[in-house]
Amino acid sequence: MFNYGMEQLSVEKVIALANGDLKGVLTNDTIKKVNDCRSKVETMANGNIAVYGINTGFGPLCDVQITPEETSKLQENLLITHAVGVGNPIDKQLSKIMMICKVHALCQGFSGVRLELIERILYFIEQDLLPIVPEQGSVGASGDLAPLSHLFLPLLGEGEFWVGNDIVPAKEVLANKNLKPLKLEAKEGLGLINGTQFILAHTIVGLKKMEYLLDLADVAGAMSLEGFQGSASPFKEALHKIRPFQGNLKVAERLRMLLDGSQNVENHLKCDRVQDPYSLRCIPQVHGASRNAYYHLNELAEIEMNSVTDNPIVLSETEAISGGNFHGQPLAMALDYNSIAASELGNISDRRCYLLLEGKYGLPRLLTSGGGLNSGFMIPQYTTAALVAENKSLCFPPSADSIPTSLGQEDHVSMGSISGRKFNQILENLEKILAIELMYAAQAMEFRRPNKFSDIMEENFKIIREKVAKLEDDRILKDDIYAMIKLVKNKSLIVK
Repeated sequence: MFNYGMEQLSVEKVIALANGDLKGVLTNDTIKKVNDCRSKVETMANGNIAVYGINTGFGPLCDVQITPEETSKLQENLLITHAVGVGNPIDKQLSKIMMICKVHALCQGFSGVRLELIERILYFIEQDLLPIVPEQGSVGASGDLAPLSHLFLPLLGEGEFWVGNDIVPAKEVLANKNLKPLKLEAKEGLGLINGTQFILAHTIVGLKKMEYLLDLADVAGAMSLEGFQGSASPFKEALHKIRPFQGNLKVAERLRMLLDGSQNVENHLKCDRVQDPYSLRCIPQVHGASRNAYYHLNELAEIEMNSVTDNPIVLSETEAISGGNFHGQPLAMALDYNSIAASELGNISDRRCYLLLEGKYGLPRLLTSGGGLNSGFMIPQYTTAALVAENKSLCFPPSADSIPTSLGQEDHVSMGSISGRKFNQILENLEKILAIELMYAAQAMEFRRPNKFSDIMEENFKIIREKVAKLEDDRILKDDIYAMIKLVKNKSLIVK
């Protein structure tokens, strides 16, 4: 049970709520906070003092005062006019996470919406009534206006829902559920569409995926090291304690665990090689830097998912501050940083693929004994190179740009929605790169027999071989690559 507005959300809790593994509820204390704040809004809406968005127009029309009779129309017009997103619909899970994060923000007691509105959104969440939200159109301030407008149009009987894989008008779905569209009242339109929930949902999904891919990158690196018969000495704890970055220490510790008990690594101890290439020797430093970026983004995301990001913020019956909590910059910059971090995991993975093809230290060139007639694993590295290049092109930071909107009233925006989307694109490419490295590493390990590897490496080798056979003679590798990608996406490989 999770108490909206009273407990702290985390990435794990949001994912559990979205998957239906955790139920979200409204406690009496939350209901009191919501109702108390609503009472303050109603007082302001009926007063003579101009309060932005409650009894005035929006954006550059903030100097136009609205009568109490026009309030409902004003708020509904807000959603209708801002629903201008384009592009493909976002994933259903993202729509659900956006609603979960919005409910939690509204339940903090500073947004001034009615309890009835929150309860209807909760009903959508619990019944898997997931609105259609186009992926493009947000500039990340005043929050994610366009995507949030699409997300909440169905409250008014407008917009569309997913029904299975079909897109169905919200009016039709609500009628089938015997639900009447809601009429928005003072402040409610702003409370719904001001906020960073589009950026935040992409951050949460990306963090969850990156958590596994960071661990998997360590596994892929360790398997490549086994295949290359490299040295484990660069992972000694004493070395990393004198440069104690959190991520570096963690990766070095993991590599020691992943290689523990490897006969193959022990055989390397007496060889005449002095040092390995950086793509093996510097795994703690490179993977560790990406982990440090992940830790930072995770910290910021947890602050954001427990914050209030709409506008204005209602503090008392006479004070509603029109500030900038909706500005997406805090997440946008860190998302761009993490895009580089994820891209670098793929960059060094591609270098390890190339390393295993060179035919050094007992490995045959292109990882095939029949080179010449057979090309072996020459060509999949072209794919990793292409994916790495694509990721590099996606690393331009949208947060470094800003295009003024709203007649200059919104003269600096974060572009964080683009940062979030690109972060997840890079992670999808990273899955494919690591899948190919793991395929290469398993082939390289074949040439180190009869040596035994660590238990976890042996288990992962077995999992891979159940789906992808050793390459003896050339064959179509597309099916093997897709089988490896499926193992990665399904989190089938052992990482701990």
